[in-house]
Amino acid sequence: MNLVARVKGILLSPKSEWGVIDSEPATVSSLYTEYIVPLAAIPAIAGFIGMSIFGIGLLGTNVRVPIVTGLTNAVVQYVVGLAGVYALALIADALAPNFGGQKNPIQALKVAAYASTASWVAGIFLMLPGLRALGILGIYSLYLLFLGLPKLMKA
Repeated sequence: MNLVARVKGILLSPKSEWGVIDSEPATVSSLYTEYIVPLAAIPAIAGFIGMSIFGIGLLGTNVRVPIVTGLTNAVVQYVVGLAGVYALALIADALAPNFGGQKNPIQALKVAAYASTASWVAGIFLMLPGLRALGILGIYSLYLLFLGLPKLMKA
């Protein structure tokens, strides 16, 4: 799987991309190493750069987070991001039968991983103080989840 092509596909033509994703074989390991780990790093790294290097404009001044604090924050954000995808997959898998779907942990992880793409990519806006508000574009992930759940979980 080509990471850039998959990101473009899921963001620009999600309906057809979910069909491709549904038929692909995957494992927890392959999803994490090839997709989740690299993309979940985007908001963590961009947030670190934005807060510790560029700083935050506050009441006409520029406040920077100390480097060690910024690194700690980035690591915590990264770990929480990785765990959050897994938690979302567990929830989707557990709730699927309640909506007429099938329990399938791999398909649930696919939905959680690929639906999170928009929020991870939007995390790049954390880098520049003037663009931080554009992080709201990550809400597109909810739409991706809405499209992916019925297709992959057969609900």
